[in-house]
Amino acid sequence: MSSAVPTDRTVLVTGATSGIGWETARLLSEQGCTVVLHAPDAASGGAAVERLVAAGADPKRLDLAVADFSRLAEVRAMAAAVAAAHPVLDVLVNNAAVAAPERHTITEDGVELSLQVNFLAAYVLTRGLTGPLTARPGSRVVNVSSSMHRTASIAWSDPNRSRRYSRLAAYAQSQLALTVFARAALPADSGGTAVSVHPGVCDTALLSLYGHEGDSAAEGAARVARLCDPATELEPGAYYDRTALSPAAPVAGEPRTVRRLVKLAEELAGQAA
Repeated sequence: MSSAVPTDRTVLVTGATSGIGWETARLLSEQGCTVVLHAPDAASGGAAVERLVAAGADPKRLDLAVADFSRLAEVRAMAAAVAAAHPVLDVLVNNAAVAAPERHTITEDGVELSLQVNFLAAYVLTRGLTGPLTARPGSRVVNVSSSMHRTASIAWSDPNRSRRYSRLAAYAQSQLALTVFARAALPADSGGTAVSVHPGVCDTALLSLYGHEGDSAAEGAARVARLCDPATELEPGAYYDRTALSPAAPVAGEPRTVRRLVKLAEELAGQAA
């Protein structure tokens, strides 16, 4: 391993209280990383930390960051707190996600719930952590996306899908946005790399969107953790299906789409500022 690779890495995993997020935090902790776990509330976060310690994690290398991603003010406050506590951040895993609800739901920020939690919060958080993520070369942003992004389109004139709401279309749109965002997550000259990954259909809270059976959360997490490993070479902006480099939806690679998405995210985040 190159001497340029930091031996003491700090990683932040969002949605780390259960499923793939918790298992990813466990695997990265086993590798000796300092792991910042994101939780939507202190109670679930504390329980997740306790389970990690029980699984053998070093409590001195665990930190907790709390934010309800349906409230962008909390996301901004969390980004500021993480940046203050960890001025160097080697990896950000944007894993937090919810299934779109049956009924059309708008957050207090004025954004459809799954679009906000699954994409916009990750956008705001990543932007808020640009400093720590560019503090030294080799940083990584790993967006945990979904193969369902291939079925999606972004409703540019009605991103909240208020006129024609479908929970599957709303969820797929959020995953397409997250996949596209991998091409704009870090400044081009940062020395870092951002990618997206479909970890496989896994037995988590989102399984009902895909079917009735899936791989274990630990198997999905191993695919995510692999992309966090500095020994794994990454193609910037690429999409991975489990462990294989895979073609994303054609629209995801269009520079115009990337520009439009950043503009949309700034507009949506700005209205909630």
